[in-house]
Amino acid sequence: MRGALVADGVAGFFGVPYARAPFGAFRFRAPEPVEPWEGVRKATEFGPTAPKRPYAPPLDALLPDPVVEGDECLNVNVWAPWGAQAGPAGRAVMVWIHGGSLIHGSNAVPVYDGTAFARDGVVLVSVNYRLGVEGFGVFPDAPANLGLRDQIAALTWVRENIAAFGGDPERVTVFGESAGAISIAALLASPLARGLFRRAVVQSGAPMALPRERARRTTAAVAKRLGIPATAEAFAAVDRERLLTAQTEVTAKGSPLTGSGHAFQIVVDGEVLPRDPAEALTAGRAEGPGVASGEVDLLLGTTSEEYRLWFVPSGLVERLSSPALRLALWKTRVPSRTARVYRANRPLARPGEILGALATDKLLRVPLNGIADARLGSGAAGRTFLYEFGWPSPVLGLGACHALELGFVFDTLDIPETRAMTGPDAPRELAAAMHAAWVAFATEGDPGWRAWDAERPVMAFGPGRPALVMAPREDERRAWDG
Repeated sequence: MRGALVADGVAGFFGVPYARAPFGAFRFRAPEPVEPWEGVRKATEFGPTAPKRPYAPPLDALLPDPVVEGDECLNVNVWAPWGAQAGPAGRAVMVWIHGGSLIHGSNAVPVYDGTAFARDGVVLVSVNYRLGVEGFGVFPDAPANLGLRDQIAALTWVRENIAAFGGDPERVTVFGESAGAISIAALLASPLARGLFRRAVVQSGAPMALPRERARRTTAAVAKRLGIPATAEAFAAVDRERLLTAQTEVTAKGSPLTGSGHAFQIVVDGEVLPRDPAEALTAGRAEGPGVASGEVDLLLGTTSEEYRLWFVPSGLVERLSSPALRLALWKTRVPSRTARVYRANRPLARPGEILGALATDKLLRVPLNGIADARLGSGAAGRTFLYEFGWPSPVLGLGACHALELGFVFDTLDIPETRAMTGPDAPRELAAAMHAAWVAFATEGDPGWRAWDAERPVMAFGPGRPALVMAPREDERRAWDG
């Protein structure tokens, strides 16, 4: 295989297939081993991306989502230190699983460039997996969770092949954001992922999966729009562009923050996922990699204003009225006492900001705190670390919104695609600190601050310098108890 020297001391190998192209007879089937090739394979350009449509305006300007045409969409990119000895065991490996509501994203997104990780001694692998109805449709005649199965196949490829790139298959950290983080929570609870990674980073995504009957509603809605039976056989006969159009129309009003509308979800299918990962992880009995998920070191966290990515560009912060807020709280079953605490702590906040803060904590911060508490209470061997990203972007008033931390984690602040969200003056020292913490966690199992304990330590990455904070906004977290 021939890669490319992408920076001084860093080599890249792009578009490397880890499974057979999921087209033709292999569409809507579990991933199968890739066919061997003869000679030297060129791996100098990104491989095809899974079939998808770009984000709708105005998010398309903030979240670049390139499309690379072609069939071999089940591929990985590898960035590796080159020219220096790795030691007898090899280097730590990090495997990136992208987000995008399970319908967007790829390993070709420029923000996810792995050069900085390889520069700092880590072998970085980024993964493509099937999206939308082809990856997470629920059918009576096809396996469920095909996109999750793709991720497991990619991790299997890493275990079997990463030594050739200088990586240590026994020191693999899987990390992901949003839908990628939700996927990792499912992998922690999956017996099929056992032994495939040692550590995990869950960024802005909590465990989430639906029973088969509930999850199939989105597939059924797409089938109805297409006028076909909700079977894999019928979907396979539909032109892909027509299918993507129907899928986009059905999911257009879905919100990943509030859970409203149709959206594709991971499924409790009895095979990849024997039980709801939220129940499994908080019960401390999940079947996961190694002996048990309790032995996996975890780094968990959120941004402090996740909601602003959806509420600000859409205008919801500005237009939501007090009566509409009360109705939304009633529909989402937010306890009155909880809402009162948030209002009291934000006397000048608009109704949309109150709703957003409540949604952020209910769907992300509180569940991740619950996992940390459960692991502490069960005596899990693996350590747990929590962080919060709080640097506010000046762009469009996005604040410390969902996905803003990505350019800091990957140390890619200088590229235009990152600056679309951060602006030109994002603090480099904060990116250096956050990136270094992720590297340290992958290499040593310790990001550089206190592990979770009864005092609830959280590393705050901004505003200002990184600082360890004990039990931030504890009154609000406690307001959800009971």
